[in-house]
Amino acid sequence: SFQCSSMPVECSGGCGQPARIKRAKDCRPVCENCFVAAFEQDVHDTITSTNLFTRGEKVALGASGGKDSTVLAYVMKTLNERFDYGLDLILLSIDEGIKGYRDDSLQAVERNKIEYALSLMILSYKELYGWTMDEIVNKIGKKNNCTFCGVFRRQALDRGAYRLGASKLLTGHNADDMAETVLMNVLRGDIARLERCTAICTASGGEAQLPRAKPLKFCFEKDIVMYARVKKLDYFYTECIYAPNAYRQFARTLVKRLERTRPRAILDLIQSAENISVKKDVAVPTLGLCTKCGYISSQSLCKACLLLEGLNTGDHSLGVKKKSGKMNETLGGGCSPSSNGGCACDQEQTVDF
Repeated sequence: SFQCSSMPVECSGGCGQPARIKRAKDCRPVCENCFVAAFEQDVHDTITSTNLFTRGEKVALGASGGKDSTVLAYVMKTLNERFDYGLDLILLSIDEGIKGYRDDSLQAVERNKIEYALSLMILSYKELYGWTMDEIVNKIGKKNNCTFCGVFRRQALDRGAYRLGASKLLTGHNADDMAETVLMNVLRGDIARLERCTAICTASGGEAQLPRAKPLKFCFEKDIVMYARVKKLDYFYTECIYAPNAYRQFARTLVKRLERTRPRAILDLIQSAENISVKKDVAVPTLGLCTKCGYISSQSLCKACLLLEGLNTGDHSLGVKKKSGKMNETLGGGCSPSSNGGCACDQEQTVDF
């Protein structure tokens, strides 16, 4: 909220009302009405400037019950009606099987389903893979658990959207998430994914080659939280009990420190990745289809099938370790940041989608 030590500051939106909020994106003091209008207009401008949708599309909305996906669902329903996008919106939730976290958050999704009058599909890890995340953690411990969850979650969302007959899958990834992914790819030296991790719409895996889109790409996390509060949206805000072990948390901490010094740093990180040009002689993986499940993969078996084989055979290094020259390098958090970028698998899907 905007604080003033002396006289009230007038809203920069020109409405004549006193400012009560300072937008994180541009530090402008605004009233609640102008804040909401500016936020929704930003999302609309992102959608129209990138031609993100085609009229008549069936679109799956990734819904976790958290702030990002709740705001995404509310804003998409609002803009779809206001600007007559002509979209068929459906909520899609994944139940990872984490007691005290996902079971509670899905109750928020059920309430959103009723409030927004949208259809909802829920798919579970147990149904798709035969394992819940609680069972996986009991089996392997907390180290590398985000690797399993990120990979399984990404594929589960694709499978769900494909079952729904959706032409696109929307996720609630915001500007902070994108900046974190850029940093993670830089720190890991993953040039191929760094080149495409900021695309607003990316092709995904599976038979349908389902595109993923991120309408909140340029929305700051603080503004998303403020929007949810101003609109009194019903969302679940407890962090995953396994998230503190995720590698993404280190990148998140760094991004928050950069934002405190210079808020524009978040957008600058995204822009830097967007403007990257990779040399032609840099090797990039060739993507094909998994011979077992048909999901997109750079190897004969996709990451999910490797991880499942490791769980079922007791060799928990399968899909978690990769060869790097003569060394075995452990992937401390996951395979790749595609939930925020759009590659074959997702690393540490600890952010709310």
